[in-house]
Amino acid sequence: MAAVDLTSHPGHLARRLQQAHHLLWNTMVSEEITSSQFAVLNTLVAEPGLDQRTVGERVGLDRSTIAEVISRLGRRGLLDKVRDPRDGRRFLLRLTDDGVRTHRRLTVRTARMNQVFLAPLSAEEQAQLLGLIQRVADAAEGLRDPAEPLITR
Repeated sequence: MAAVDLTSHPGHLARRLQQAHHLLWNTMVSEEITSSQFAVLNTLVAEPGLDQRTVGERVGLDRSTIAEVISRLGRRGLLDKVRDPRDGRRFLLRLTDDGVRTHRRLTVRTARMNQVFLAPLSAEEQAQLLGLIQRVADAAEGLRDPAEPLITR
């Protein structure tokens, strides 16, 4: 049996990209706050007061992962859970002042990291790559819900 060419395997290339992103994130952005945690902070800056399930949907994390991310951010004092006055079983999430400051600080760093990450590409190629990755990621979200058909082109 012959070896396969992994350069034609999107999963292999995505893993390599993720490794590069992780390295750049830890070196240029933060060793304490993960990119998933930053995504949650960013979502709550854009839409304060969302519940945990909705934040998870916005950032593309499953229920158990978003629960852990929220818990870690809460322990760090970056967000608070507030009981929903309309539904006592539900908690709404809000950034603390420290959470807002942390988001502001990391936003500058993520912008620089993204410049470095995409530097091998022209501006047009960067836009094209991001658009293609977004389409694949959006279609992959359908894999979580078998009731939704996959989008094909």
